[in-house]
Amino acid sequence: MNFDRLAPHYDWLEALTAGGRLDRARTVWLGALERRKHVLSVGEGHGRFAGAFVKRFPFTQLTCVEGSRLMLERAQRRTADAPTPIQWIHSDFLRWTSQEKYDALVTCFFLDCFPPDTLTETIARLAACATPDAVWLIVDFSVPAHGFARWRATLVHSLMYKFFRIVTALPARRQTPPDDLLRAQGFQLERRQEFEWGLIRADVWRRSG
Repeated sequence: MNFDRLAPHYDWLEALTAGGRLDRARTVWLGALERRKHVLSVGEGHGRFAGAFVKRFPFTQLTCVEGSRLMLERAQRRTADAPTPIQWIHSDFLRWTSQEKYDALVTCFFLDCFPPDTLTETIARLAACATPDAVWLIVDFSVPAHGFARWRATLVHSLMYKFFRIVTALPARRQTPPDDLLRAQGFQLERRQEFEWGLIRADVWRRSG
């Protein structure tokens, strides 16, 4: 999976296909990160979440892990004026070993990139980075349970996953719901908001400690 080819075009592609919808989903639960001390964003991409985060919480430590060097460079330029320097890590997350524990995790449009077996490993590795009382913000595409919304989302997902498999070698062929895997790691769903008839979902999960 390599987003370098897409990085120079990602901003305008997102604006063209989604307008501000993805940004609204990324930031709808920013308030849940109040009083967090060290936040880890994995799969940060082009820095849209990081940019919003440092405006809201300019003195909170943020660490971002990103596998695409070109995406990371764009994110660094976007957040160059952050009052507290962001720690940027260029690495495939599944090959990265954290030396710290974080009281907040953020994954925006990241978990839906993985097939079921790799998703299980990814969530376990993320959970291992988290403190016993951590908050986890998850923003992803999703498929509603039934009706027109499900039919619409299934069609959009089919086109989207085919595009990303061709351009980035995305390993997933469809979205795998992460909820049961999160619960197995001690997280419970606290808040959920859906956008675009359930096509996009923004969650707050929390460990009880």
